[in-house]
Amino acid sequence: MSAAMEFGSRAAVSDRCGVTLMNTPVGRVVADVMGAKDGVGLVEYPSMIRVDGTKLLEFDYAELTDALGQEFDGSVFEEISSTHYGRMVHLDDRTLLFASPEDAAEYIGFDLSAKG
Repeated sequence: MSAAMEFGSRAAVSDRCGVTLMNTPVGRVVADVMGAKDGVGLVEYPSMIRVDGTKLLEFDYAELTDALGQEFDGSVFEEISSTHYGRMVHLDDRTLLFASPEDAAEYIGFDLSAKG
């Protein structure tokens, strides 16, 4: 197989989204909570944990607060996360990652149609 064919672009939707968490005590608990959900997978490295999901990842702050035994909110999420893929929506009580930009736009009421 030629290099051009092997590394060519694809016009398919992956239907996946994810985030990289720091492998700290808080990041570990968040990863464990998320990894127990259907359709969510974890990939562990020495200093980070990948959390990957299909269609939607929902980081529910109340659920994570209960698991940690201490307050979890958007600032803690920002502190333990680095890179992500998918469309991220921060709310007061949760952070959502959507695989589809159209789904994220619909969720927040953003009109994607061209005007002009």
